[in-house]
Amino acid sequence: MEDLLKLKDKNIVVMGVANERSIAWGVAKSLYQAGANVIFTYRKERSLSKLTKILNDNQLEAKFIVQCDVNNDESIVDAFKQIGEAAGTIHGVVHSVAFAHAEDLKGDFIDTSREGYAFAQDTSAYSLIKVAREARPLMTEGGSIIAMSYLGAERVLPGYNVMGVAKAALESAVRYLAHDLGKDNIRVNAISAGAIRTLAAKGVPSFNEILNKIGETAPLQRNVTAEEVGDMTLALISHLSRGVTGETVYVDAGYNIMG
Repeated sequence: MEDLLKLKDKNIVVMGVANERSIAWGVAKSLYQAGANVIFTYRKERSLSKLTKILNDNQLEAKFIVQCDVNNDESIVDAFKQIGEAAGTIHGVVHSVAFAHAEDLKGDFIDTSREGYAFAQDTSAYSLIKVAREARPLMTEGGSIIAMSYLGAERVLPGYNVMGVAKAALESAVRYLAHDLGKDNIRVNAISAGAIRTLAAKGVPSFNEILNKIGETAPLQRNVTAEEVGDMTLALISHLSRGVTGETVYVDAGYNIMG
């Protein structure tokens, strides 16, 4: 299987590890198992300390760790400059970054503030575009960029509000980026992950209700894990999916097919 994946010693950037429950950490574990060199970005010092502890607890070593504030163009440029100096060529990027103000996830979507809307879009959708732009020169051997989405991008999920609109923009950005980067043999896809108890999910008021509903309704009659999302990300970032780009792949126990 390792030969089929062709990820041994490939340099993959993972953005968005907040703690051991993070989807990004589930992805990182799958990448480690495939023999990839994992490069991490973090936003704030407290995130770095958590990431360092997770790596130490799991006896894993990062290829490189660099600070990157996705709301700041200069920070993104500097981060990928450092990644290029440390690793040379990169073969993949996993963008698992999204955020909205708590007040914009409560009440009605119609009450979303202009600033809150812009912030959610900037953090959750535009950041992928800028990251792809800076990663592109380092992906000289082609590769794969993966973004993390959610069902709220296409359906109304009460309490998801402005984040659902941001995820819809993210999925559209994936398709346009796939078009632009295809000539460089860089594939861009999104994974629409099922509800998982992450730090970000705690900010969604109806999250527990969503979890219960999925467990009752999904064809597999359960919720998914970060590890399952990690394994699908591994497949999409690997040689196995070399003919796939511009797609949104659901890892949600089949919940999205239900009426």
